[in-house]
Amino acid sequence: MDNETTYSLLDGIDSPEDLRRLSVEQLPEVCDELRRDIIKEVSCNPGHFAASLGTVELTVALHYVYNTPYDRIVWDVGHQAYGHKILTGRRKDFYTNRKLGGIRPFPAPEESEYDSFTSGHASNSISAALGMAVAARMKGEDDRHVVAIIGDGSMSGGLAFEGLNNASSTPNNMLIVLNDNDMSIDRSVGGMQQYLFNLTTSVPYNRLRFKAARMLYKMGALDEDRRKALIRLGNSLKSMVAQQQNVFEGMNIRYFGPIDGHDVKNLARVLHDIKEMKGPKVLHLHTVKGKGFAPAEAHATEWHAPGRFDPETGERFVPDTAGMPPLFQDVFGNTLLELAEANPKIVGVTPAMPSGSSMNILMAAMPGRAFDVGIAEGHAVTFSGGMAKEGMQPFCNIYSSFMQRAYDNVIHDVAILRLPVVFCLDRAGLVGEDGPTHQGAFDMAYLRPIPNLTIASPYDEHELRRLMYTAQLPGKGAFVIRYPRGRGVLVDWTCPLEEIPVGKGRCLKEGTDLAVVTIGPIGNVAAAAIRRAEKEHGLSIAHYDLRFLKPLDEELLHEVGHRFARIVTVEDGIVEGGMGSALLEFMADHGYTPEVRRIGIPDRFVEHGTVQQQYHLCGMDEEAIYDVLTEGQVEKEDKDV
Repeated sequence: MDNETTYSLLDGIDSPEDLRRLSVEQLPEVCDELRRDIIKEVSCNPGHFAASLGTVELTVALHYVYNTPYDRIVWDVGHQAYGHKILTGRRKDFYTNRKLGGIRPFPAPEESEYDSFTSGHASNSISAALGMAVAARMKGEDDRHVVAIIGDGSMSGGLAFEGLNNASSTPNNMLIVLNDNDMSIDRSVGGMQQYLFNLTTSVPYNRLRFKAARMLYKMGALDEDRRKALIRLGNSLKSMVAQQQNVFEGMNIRYFGPIDGHDVKNLARVLHDIKEMKGPKVLHLHTVKGKGFAPAEAHATEWHAPGRFDPETGERFVPDTAGMPPLFQDVFGNTLLELAEANPKIVGVTPAMPSGSSMNILMAAMPGRAFDVGIAEGHAVTFSGGMAKEGMQPFCNIYSSFMQRAYDNVIHDVAILRLPVVFCLDRAGLVGEDGPTHQGAFDMAYLRPIPNLTIASPYDEHELRRLMYTAQLPGKGAFVIRYPRGRGVLVDWTCPLEEIPVGKGRCLKEGTDLAVVTIGPIGNVAAAAIRRAEKEHGLSIAHYDLRFLKPLDEELLHEVGHRFARIVTVEDGIVEGGMGSALLEFMADHGYTPEVRRIGIPDRFVEHGTVQQQYHLCGMDEEAIYDVLTEGQVEKEDKDV
């Protein structure tokens, strides 16, 4: 953090209590300073950027009006919450954001009492906040307020609507703030709408409304059923006058808005006015993603997580990648287009990650054959299944950690019918600075038990292209291809598209002392460790690239079981139930009794840091693999001497 930068108000705010000592008139200056601080910090320490700029005023207003942390604020999609972190005692440490041992990338209760719930994946805020509101009610904490902030595309997730449905029928006083930054819900504005908003959020109106309701309750003229009927009548009249309807009022959830989410004084007034209202409420804000930084306002997608940049000019510092291997995602995107040009049945599906997965390459060339379904992973899978049932060949690209949200859909809507959907799991394995909510650690372990799935992982870019080609051939059924975030190893990544026999691995290197069995690109790390162990200790080590987790190459594993008394497995996935476990099961089932050492992600959630740091922490880097391969060699060599 640049200690020379000083702010007249922000420097005096170490907690929301300090913020609440200010006058409402000072809040715009706080917002300006907070926005400048986020720009300064993220410009030199990359992270999620545009979304947090868009919620500056909301963040300030919420902590100004509500008694946090006693009152609960539940953030949906934690990349909106940098301002929240800065205002809640973490400003001095914010320069460590996303770094190993530093501030976590998303809100996390383990880090701060102001972070009321885990916020790495989208669409969970309403359900979590409702649970907190009901718990507060049951414990007699009637003065505790609960606010859910949802937006930045999260309303497209099915869980959000499940939460709304339950909130409409469960007694609660929760407030749902819909941060509408034009990335999800369309604008709906007008003079009458603003008039109705001003009327229904005014203190006199709601005071009169409350007194009338209490009087009618005492007279016996109003019960809960009649109250809901009156709300429905009011919503109907409001919809008729405004010439619009919305899903919230259709569910008997009081709706206020839309209002300008960047007018912090008015926002604080509105939050104060509706704070004590009974029943569930929705406050709809219009915000601008990237607000206050012109380049981010103009190109919100590019500035979602822009990397390092000049805070004055907006120039992004893009590293020179000439002569470097490509990103795996770009190999996927270009290969998908190549396959689609040859196969008219191929379509692409992604849940809100067209740029992150490089599905945008197909979208640009064939817009009618690529679908961004929004933040809705379960729908993406079932939608793909529906197309596959009618003869199409979907390539459904989902980040590995988000695939967890579609587990039932994979089983029920694809695997049972053996539908030809190709699931391309990007960001498989350790992903770096996004931390535990985003690690693609579990896919092999949770997909392996599902019948009718083929599960593969490419050793390099050529293997990725060939696996994609193989997966779309007739009769292959449901096919999973997992690959990591970042770059591969081949600068010349193009190659002929050839079929790989399903369930067949390969021997990359012969050896006699022990066998190393790997799956996926981490095999390249193991290969480097093997070369070093052989050079420094004279070992003879065989290296097998398993390729397929399911079906297993039984011929290859029989060879390994017959020939070797010592086996080391290496995988970029959780060791509990993964490839190493599959090998152990095979050896036990067929009467082999080798000594097996499994290297992979340990049975814990891996914190944020660089991928290399995470590999080191998990004992998966070259040095750690080398140590396992050479265990006992020094003692043996000393005895030989």
